[in-house]
Amino acid sequence: MLLPKKVKHRKCHKLRRLNKGVATRTNTIAFGSYGLVATTHSWVTSRQIESARRVVTRYIKRAGKMWIRVFPDRPVTRKGSEMPMGKGKGAPDHFMVTVKPGTVLFELEGIPEATAKEAFDLAAYKLPVKARFIKKD
Repeated sequence: MLLPKKVKHRKCHKLRRLNKGVATRTNTIAFGSYGLVATTHSWVTSRQIESARRVVTRYIKRAGKMWIRVFPDRPVTRKGSEMPMGKGKGAPDHFMVTVKPGTVLFELEGIPEATAKEAFDLAAYKLPVKARFIKKD
């Protein structure tokens, strides 16, 4: 799973889920020929990214090259079960990334377009965002 080697602050503020704006960075295909782009807002965890990555690599049978364009760098904390109210913030549990519409999540190179489209359709099923297949112009 993806997680940062080192973080400046162990815990961070919980972001409000404001469904505002579109991606201004990582919104174009930079490395490969085909991409999977998000069309909705959501938080994507490192487990979901890893699950999608495994589906794609198995479907393309490790042919071609794949890039993951998002990195989960925000810690999400959880309190223990049956913990009373108060008593401070919980311990870091997992990491996530905020995805806006237009963010390119994955890119592929070196495989046929039909194979890439099918692989990305399977990967999109594993993610909490609606996503669509795009190709480089």
